[in-house]
Amino acid sequence: MHGPDVALDDDENEMFDDENLLAESDDDNEEDDADGPIDPENVPIPPRLEISFYENIHMGDVHLDCESRIAKFLGTLDCILYPYGLSTMFSAIPSLSKTGDIIVADEGVHWGIQNGLYLSRSTIVYFKHNDMESLQSTSEKVTVENKRAKKLRRYIVVEAVYQNSGQIAPLDEIIRLKEKYRFHVLLDKSNSFGVLGSSGRRITEQMGFRYIEKVDIITASMGHSLATEGGFCAGSDRVTAHQRLSSSGYVFSVSLPPYLPTAAITAIDVLEENPDVITKLNKNIVVFVVLALLYPASLLALSSVAEGVGYQFRGLSNIHGLKIVSDVKSPIVFLGLKNSTGSLKSDSQLLEHILE
Repeated sequence: MHGPDVALDDDENEMFDDENLLAESDDDNEEDDADGPIDPENVPIPPRLEISFYENIHMGDVHLDCESRIAKFLGTLDCILYPYGLSTMFSAIPSLSKTGDIIVADEGVHWGIQNGLYLSRSTIVYFKHNDMESLQSTSEKVTVENKRAKKLRRYIVVEAVYQNSGQIAPLDEIIRLKEKYRFHVLLDKSNSFGVLGSSGRRITEQMGFRYIEKVDIITASMGHSLATEGGFCAGSDRVTAHQRLSSSGYVFSVSLPPYLPTAAITAIDVLEENPDVITKLNKNIVVFVVLALLYPASLLALSSVAEGVGYQFRGLSNIHGLKIVSDVKSPIVFLGLKNSTGSLKSDSQLLEHILE
């Protein structure tokens, strides 16, 4: 368990809404590398329009190295960096999907994706949150009832770990439906990159390094497991080359300051050289959830260290009408209604009313 200390009513408390999932921001190596001497070649300057021609007037070697390292880590062919995490979704989606194209999106996608969908001006159809039956019926309706569908670009947009619910997408089923109805898949890994699986790339572990043929586009913010700023979009050469020419968040912005991609590279080094950080996170998730669900009985089976943490979550399991709704493997733990209304929007509104 790790989070910054905060003082509330003169009492010291640990804040658990921190996005520093692997405590990378506390890593001395990452800090030293980011604070090291800045090579003049790496000074941020306006972006390139085409990497093969403008390579010397866009980003320094560290930016290109960061793109290559992320692509290698994920097993994709290429990667493109964005200067701000949310601008990745704001820009990548509208650059790839235009007016008239069809996007079938999970109704629970986070705010950044929602804005990207809106800016694309595509036809947006939502399916019930993480409900594969709803995705299948929606995909079938979109393709069968629309005579022009075969001539249009069609996308399924989901998150690997949903920021608004902590649930994990059943990617194997999504891929099956994608291939059945001939869609492209855009997967946001902001909350799962470097977290799921023994190496932090659960999808690659499950599907092999050729999964780029299955998952067409991957986006993510680097502000979570990599403990830096910016975002990236990974995929085929065509996917990234198109964004270098038409993505607003890339074309009309300067590149990241050199110390940020340097920190990202070091964070990936830590993930590859010390997978124990992922094991530790997964154990912490189990401790957190077990204590929240079973307190105080669970304390009898846990160590004294975990026991001390348990008292902080005494109230989590005793809130009438609420339960933990996130996946047991998710680093994001969510409370939801024990008796759902059947609508994600209605549930959210009711929870907001309870908080008020």
